[in-house]
Amino acid sequence: MYVLGIRIASLWNPKARKWLSGRKHLFRDLEKERLPQYRLIWMHCASAGEFEQGKPILEQLKSRYPAHKILVSFFSPSGYAVAKNDAHADIISYIPIDTANNAKKFIRLVQPEIAFFIKYEFWYHLIRQANKKKIPILLASAVFRQDQVFFRPYGKTFKNMLSRFTQLFVQDTASLDLLNENGIRHAQVSGDTRFDRVSSLVASPVALPLIETFANGQPLLVAGSTWMDDEKLLAKINGLHHDFKLIIAPHEIHEAHIKQIEKLFKGAVKYSLAKRIAAEENQLKGMWAGVNNEEQLALQKQLQNARVLIIDNVGMLSKLYYYATVTYVGGGFTKDGIHNVLEPAAFGKPVCFGPNYQKYREAIELIETGGGFSIKDAASMENLLAKLKEGHLQRAAKAAKDYISDNEGATEKILHYIQENRLLTSW
Repeated sequence: MYVLGIRIASLWNPKARKWLSGRKHLFRDLEKERLPQYRLIWMHCASAGEFEQGKPILEQLKSRYPAHKILVSFFSPSGYAVAKNDAHADIISYIPIDTANNAKKFIRLVQPEIAFFIKYEFWYHLIRQANKKKIPILLASAVFRQDQVFFRPYGKTFKNMLSRFTQLFVQDTASLDLLNENGIRHAQVSGDTRFDRVSSLVASPVALPLIETFANGQPLLVAGSTWMDDEKLLAKINGLHHDFKLIIAPHEIHEAHIKQIEKLFKGAVKYSLAKRIAAEENQLKGMWAGVNNEEQLALQKQLQNARVLIIDNVGMLSKLYYYATVTYVGGGFTKDGIHNVLEPAAFGKPVCFGPNYQKYREAIELIETGGGFSIKDAASMENLLAKLKEGHLQRAAKAAKDYISDNEGATEKILHYIQENRLLTSW
């Protein structure tokens, strides 16, 4: 029924078409890889977010088990698109539609020594087939709640699926207690591998000369993954508060949305235009040294005088947080909720977001520690910026940084379990 729905949706939905076309030659492509000749580790992620969550595990696996190949499978086209040029995996694939025959064929072609499922992925036939072949299966960074199907009166089949995992690594004690209450004992609290991931990003910040030129020594508010409601709020703040410069990295960067942002922020500069005029990418680091080009000098002045910079590309956001004085994470005025608050916190930056954050444990805990702040409108954001500027900035920044460092270590706990139980060997 689900596949039929996807086929119907593919008539007008590009993502549904990619979902189908990506699976069209899935088994043929896997056969070409001749996977049985390798010692293989398999990790499955739903999409790009789970892939980020799995990267710390992948990095450690590649380091400690260099003789193994790593295959990463995805449910979502967006996850597949992000990962296909990523160095963390040797082979990228879609996961097949979860039927009994597909599961048998996939496991026969891949023959992994161990399988990892990240956070919320539970595919009955694939897990059952891997379990039948005595392949160790680990669930990483999971969160369980009472309202999930596993714990419903009609959810026995789904709860039994959890028993097929070798070990369940959960983020918090509430999840562990819930599993134990339901007779599931092969679980332990490891924490969330996303903390390890964002800490690794902070360890090697990337220099962005255009951003330095734009900031020009002034306080900088970096707003990431914003939606239109966020941008309208920020436009009001920008008109009132001239102490901060503003960088907006919107969630959607299609041309129509960028034009909407430009209407909100008169005189804003687009990053793509600044970069094109300034220099080729490999010349950016020293681009202002000895420059005589009038157009480049004019751009430098325009950037220094501008109050708003619009990031109209994908992939820069985590690098931008390094330059921020205060950060704003979008999505808090949408029904889906806020985006990633851990990246800016890892750089030791106070994190602001809208009122819809209750589903996100990390946002709640950031508020409790003093590194995060929920705002409801432009006035409350204005008050917060003034408060931070008046002397609370360093305290909030330290609280954000400490929150990340206090929660690192999930990856090491998972790798320790693998080594202690000899689930993989390096020979």
